Amino acid sequence: MGSGKTVVGKMLSEKTGIKFADIDTLIEKAQGITIPEIFHNFGENYFRELEKEMVAKAAGEQNQVIATGGGVVLNAENMENLRRNGIIIWLAVSSEAVRKRTGGNANRPLLQVPYPEKTIEELLSFRKSLYSKADFKVETSNLTVEEVVEEILGFKREVNDG
Repeated sequence: MGSGKTVVGKMLSEKTGIKFADIDTLIEKAQGITIPEIFHNFGENYFRELEKEMVAKAAGEQNQVIATGGGVVLNAENMENLRRNGIIIWLAVSSEAVRKRTGGNANRPLLQVPYPEKTIEELLSFRKSLYSKADFKVETSNLTVEEVVEEILGFKREVNDG
C-alpha cells in the first residue's frame, strides 16, 4: 500500500510497450463499484476472493505488467499464478512513506480505522515475510517513479542477459 505499484506499473508499461493490468481497477470494472464500496458492502473476505479470481485471469496472459494490491501476497495461489508467467517485484516502502503517501485517502479501506499508523506498521510487519518471496526487491521510499522503473528495467536486463 502506497509503494507506487500502479504509477510504476503504468510507466513501466509505457516504457516497454507491454500491456498494463491493474488488479484493483479490473475488480472495480467487473463489479461496477469501488474497492472501498466492496469492502463496506461485502467485507474483506469477499474482496480477497474477487482478487484471487482476477489475479488468476490476468496472470494467465502473456507479456503484461500487472499491478496488484498489497494484500495479494496473503494467498499463496495468487503468488503461484503470478510466478507462472512472470517475475514478481516487491516495491518495498517504509511505514513513514506509506503514511505520507496515503494520509487521509478514503480509498484505502484498511486504513479507515482510528489509528491508521498502527495498522500500517502491523500490515508491513505481518506481510514482510510474504513480500520477501518476490524475485526482486526495490526500496521505493526515497526514489522517484522514474528511478524505480529504471531499477526494474535493470532487473529485466539481468534476467535476459543471465
